[in-house]
Amino acid sequence: MTFTITELDALPPIHAAEQLRACCGASAWVAAMLVLRPFRTREALLRAADDVWSRLTAADWHEAFSHHPRIGERRAAVAVAPTARSWSATEQAGADAATQHVTRALAEGNRAYEARFGFIFIVCASGLRADDMLAALQRRLGNDRESELRVAAEEQRKITRLRLEKLVVPTPAGSAT
Repeated sequence: MTFTITELDALPPIHAAEQLRACCGASAWVAAMLVLRPFRTREALLRAADDVWSRLTAADWHEAFSHHPRIGERRAAVAVAPTARSWSATEQAGADAATQHVTRALAEGNRAYEARFGFIFIVCASGLRADDMLAALQRRLGNDRESELRVAAEEQRKITRLRLEKLVVPTPAGSAT
């Protein structure tokens, strides 16, 4: 489902929260975004999303991560809305064409990553092939925990932005809304 910014601004808070949660599973992010409504423009929405994300804690980031399935899988650790599941499947579509070898390596890499860092591997997978995702995972296994948490948080920010861009259609040029 897509909305104009005017429609998103007009949604009752409970429904707006559902739509925003499909973009980012961090409760603090959703709550802060609700407080900032109305956004009035898509650009203001996107700026607010980045600003709010930059002020969240590591615990908030971890909560957002839990709303994603592991690369190569379909289910997140927590229940998510159908929209979020659909977006995730589309974002990870590059993993669907993986060879058996790459699929196995991704599963092994996911386990190693979680053992090392304590959270799932997050990558903005849109447009990436399975080999690209695997290479990123293997490269990032060399990071220290603090650096990796920041890298993962930036990947989550990019995912959130892509999803907001899918949720809210651009306003046609010359239009008042």
